[in-house]
Amino acid sequence: MNTKHDRKPGGGGAGLRAWARAAALALGTAVLSGCGAGQYISIGDTAAGYNREVLNLGLWAIAISAVIFIGVSAALFYTVQKFREDRNTAEPQQFHGNNKLEVWLVAVPIVIVLGLSVLSVRSLARLNPVSKESVGIEALGAQFWWNFSYPANAAAAGGVVTNGNEMVMPAEAKIAVTTTSRDVIHGFWAPNLGGQRASIPTVKKSWQLDTDRPGVYQGNCSQLCGASHANMRFKVVALPADRYETFETAAQAYRAPTPAPGSAEARGYTIFMQGKAATGAIACASCHRVQGTPAAGVSGPDLSFFGTRRTLGAGKWEAMTPARWEDPEAARILHLWLKNSPGVKPGSLMPTYDGSTYYVNGKPQKGGVLTDQEIDDVAAYLRSLQLPEEADYWRGSPAITSGGQQ
Repeated sequence: MNTKHDRKPGGGGAGLRAWARAAALALGTAVLSGCGAGQYISIGDTAAGYNREVLNLGLWAIAISAVIFIGVSAALFYTVQKFREDRNTAEPQQFHGNNKLEVWLVAVPIVIVLGLSVLSVRSLARLNPVSKESVGIEALGAQFWWNFSYPANAAAAGGVVTNGNEMVMPAEAKIAVTTTSRDVIHGFWAPNLGGQRASIPTVKKSWQLDTDRPGVYQGNCSQLCGASHANMRFKVVALPADRYETFETAAQAYRAPTPAPGSAEARGYTIFMQGKAATGAIACASCHRVQGTPAAGVSGPDLSFFGTRRTLGAGKWEAMTPARWEDPEAARILHLWLKNSPGVKPGSLMPTYDGSTYYVNGKPQKGGVLTDQEIDDVAAYLRSLQLPEEADYWRGSPAITSGGQQ
């Protein structure tokens, strides 16, 4: 970096510094406010109680800082003006120390720090405890996806209600989120809903979130965790109380539909459950769970409601049209994802089905082979995994856009 100062009017150094300041401002705006297409991402979204509490604490800190700045600036200005050399030609008075001033210089900072400490402890006491009435959601992070399970909602088909990469919650209610990790340290952060928490293997951290405004919010992994850290995203869909209850009831009763004999879905179901031993294609069920079927894998995200979901690859792609994964472009992406996941998402541990080599923990693995038709059959089966229409949590749930407007 060039540290020389060009003092000439219109010098190149001034121009470069102006560009640097503009770039820094643009970067800061993108980081704090979000730069997704129309998605409003902000730590200042006051629809969430967590953010309101932190904002109030920040206002106290800013107010105190402003008072200090004004006071110090006024004292400095007064001193410089009163004792400037052209107004004082006599020899300055010689003295050593000023006990009263020194006491004030020590006492005032102590009072300020104590005051801010009390305010901080008060905020922590309000934010960290989890009430008994909170809706419990467990967030599991893994390279590079999320699973959201609802321990209080037992599924009629066995296990508990779980959804991959999309967290559904009621608005205007307290949510107790408990996060952990399967492999490395991840970071759970949905800025509009509150502060981030580290997802650490073998450690469970619980805290409380809420929002007063129904809608779709963006979440991200905030801890560098590997090749696809930037592609480890999730959505939070906050529903009005009645719609959340509908989702909850339907999700508990859900059983994956039985495909019609001879259909593409039926052929896809067979490959999903059994794979294709003749070509080395691993069964999807060995890694994924589908509620109400023999598929009970835990190595990958839950696929029970895949057809209802609007995101793929932990939010790397979105299918936001009414056709969802039937949309031609979305269907094309889904086909590519199933055929060679590591090829389109670096670091993905999902096996390949085009015969190419993929890596698990740095060790090369030979992928199996499925024809394009067989891959389309698996895609057809996945698209059939849908909640009832009335329980579709995306229906009528707007993304929160700039300024918090729906």
